[in-house]
Amino acid sequence: MNFIIFAQTWLFVALSLVAFGIQIWALVDCLRAKPVEFERAFKKTKGFWLGITAGSAAVGFICIPGPIGIGGPIFLQLIAVTAAAVYLADVRPALRDARRGGNRNSGPYGPW
Repeated sequence: MNFIIFAQTWLFVALSLVAFGIQIWALVDCLRAKPVEFERAFKKTKGFWLGITAGSAAVGFICIPGPIGIGGPIFLQLIAVTAAAVYLADVRPALRDARRGGNRNSGPYGPW
């Protein structure tokens, strides 16, 4: 029985660290982007996304259990990693397209 609790604890720590890595990735990517790229991509401002990703990383760090963090509620960790994932899945590709100049004749699978 102790082995199951031990395995669950370390699995939760590992998943929390993976989520924290995703949140840091989103924060660093947002820091590297220029404010004008957010305007070109028709996304919210850099300050908005910087606040979202920094808040996400802060909550992610707090929610890591054990001696690393203080171990907050899991639903906060889920909200935080979802916010970082929205940035990485929606905003980051739009910023990358804005850096290249954005081809307006391009569909989701290439030019048409």
